[in-house]
Amino acid sequence: MDLKNKTALITGASGGIGEEFAVQLAERGVNLVLVARRAEKLAELRATLTGRHPALTVDVVAADLAVPGSGPELASKVSELGATIDILVNNAGIGLHGKFVGQDAAANSAQIQLNCGTLVDLTACYLPAMTTAGHGVVINVASTAAFQPTPGMAVYGATKAFVLSFSEALWQECKGTGVKVLALCPGATETEFFARTGEEFLTDGRQTPKQVVDTALAALDKSSPTVVSGWRNTLLANGYRITPRRLMVQISEQLLKSN
Repeated sequence: MDLKNKTALITGASGGIGEEFAVQLAERGVNLVLVARRAEKLAELRATLTGRHPALTVDVVAADLAVPGSGPELASKVSELGATIDILVNNAGIGLHGKFVGQDAAANSAQIQLNCGTLVDLTACYLPAMTTAGHGVVINVASTAAFQPTPGMAVYGATKAFVLSFSEALWQECKGTGVKVLALCPGATETEFFARTGEEFLTDGRQTPKQVVDTALAALDKSSPTVVSGWRNTLLANGYRITPRRLMVQISEQLLKSN
């Protein structure tokens, strides 16, 4: 898919998969609006990208998208920048590790807001204009956690199952509009995600952000609503579909235990 001269809004762009999306889309000639909480990291990334690609426009917006109403507020700031968003990458997300009964209720509410609520809000802000224009891309970052319950990360897995279901439904609704909707499902990836949970788990077979983004951008030229990054992750995701559910949750729990 030719994305040159389009403009992409990327959430969670200060590191990991979001940063890699910024790097690779810039290489394809895409102007960028980069969003994350850490203003200093965004400024560093902007300086790097504009140094490599001086013809591109790279704007940054520091925002906490775990706050209710932050999606429309961000859209308003983007409008003030004069940017028309052709590509939306809903990448920002967080996961809490541990048993649900020991988790802070407010932190789980923020997790649901970030992983689901703001993702839906931003999609609602930009998808209608894309369909009217007859072109556009929405990439929602789900997870292989979306394919089965995840004891030890119960809320996180449920939020990613929501993202997967929502994205696949939008893919069907957008047929014939010129808009491509894709659910990207990485497995364990070498990012700051694990450090933020405070635990080390799923240490074997982690992919790099580059591998994940390579998979996502290649999938834009295909017709599927969903792409799983990596053959091992694809095997696991498909295996869960035929595994008895009582066994499935036991396997999932073992995989998510801390080292």
